[in-house]
Amino acid sequence: MFTGIITDIGTIERSEDRGDRRVTVRTGFDTDGIDLGASIACSGACMTVVAKGPGWFAVDVSAESIRRTAPGMWDAGARLNLERAMKLGEELGGHIVTGHVDGLATIVAVTPEGESRRIEIAAPAELAPYLAPKGSVTLDGVSLTINEVTDGAAGTRFAINLIPHTQEATTLGRLAPGVAVNIEIDVLARYLGRMEQYRKTHMNV
Repeated sequence: MFTGIITDIGTIERSEDRGDRRVTVRTGFDTDGIDLGASIACSGACMTVVAKGPGWFAVDVSAESIRRTAPGMWDAGARLNLERAMKLGEELGGHIVTGHVDGLATIVAVTPEGESRRIEIAAPAELAPYLAPKGSVTLDGVSLTINEVTDGAAGTRFAINLIPHTQEATTLGRLAPGVAVNIEIDVLARYLGRMEQYRKTHMNV
């Protein structure tokens, strides 16, 4: 489990096809304290550390993970939002994040509002029912609060606000229209949606 609070921005040094994709990430984490087999969220995707050294770690990315995450995310030179797995007893500063990417959303507009930025995002149709104003969402591994949701003929769009700290401490400061981002819906919304689906299916039984 994760919280969506990013603690480092890593850079991919090498990306090699070995059946799976072996990705080596340069990081500011103290890798002496990272065990092999540990989980690290890489821009929202939970990955297992398979090798490490001073200032770097490596993960194996399956073809399924590559298909489900943003294009170019695993290429050499790409920057990743990094978060180590949450430990019991730690402060939950964001919200509960599983590290399982549900789909891709597309940035529609970026509008300055003072020093902050309002980001408007087109949601995948299958995830739209799980988005609610003042609810939580994860974009590229970052826990964010949804400010507004609009349903229309062109689909569902939602808006979030990026304060200066979030722009600087994550890769989201570089967002621009047309960019695809990894999205994970709130786990509570997921369970409520499943409960409602089950109720409708079995209400006449």
